[in-house]
Amino acid sequence: MMPKMIPAGYMAKRVERKPDWLKNDQVEDVFSVSNCISDDFAYLPDYFKNNGYWFYDSPEIIKALATEHDLHLEGTKMFYYEVYEYQCYEDDPEWESFEPYDSSITNVKTPANKVLEGFDVVSFSQHNPPECSYLSCNGMAETIKVNRHCLIETFEEAKLLLSQCAFKDCEPGPCRIFAVYSVPDC
Repeated sequence: MMPKMIPAGYMAKRVERKPDWLKNDQVEDVFSVSNCISDDFAYLPDYFKNNGYWFYDSPEIIKALATEHDLHLEGTKMFYYEVYEYQCYEDDPEWESFEPYDSSITNVKTPANKVLEGFDVVSFSQHNPPECSYLSCNGMAETIKVNRHCLIETFEEAKLLLSQCAFKDCEPGPCRIFAVYSVPDC
């Protein structure tokens, strides 16, 4: 059963094929939340339209930004994210609540159609934009079972891995679990 997940927002990303250095034959491409391998369509702080989770409240905001600033969305894929209501550290499985960045209004429009692609575990040591995905950026997909998009199949697996400190010695936390959805109508 899926726990309480909070609508976090949208991002258009340029999805990359699996990098050669990532030794996992199952992975075809990288749908990670982080901007390390599959780039976001733009650098968030440049436009100040992001919400408190450092995403966008709707695909329309992304499209308007692209038009206004002559940013190209060709070749991007639209994602919608939900985040688990608690976070923990990569070396300490004590769960704690967190709040969105307080100077940004968050009013996420839930998509009518979404396809769950899997779950990502992402570091937030600066407590603002998503930093690194432990699975792709830190190469943990070489030892942890992931799907073809370099994501964990279930929330329960992601939470269990964090509870077992499977990401110890990766990027510093806190870290959060994200449900990663593709949005086919965008």
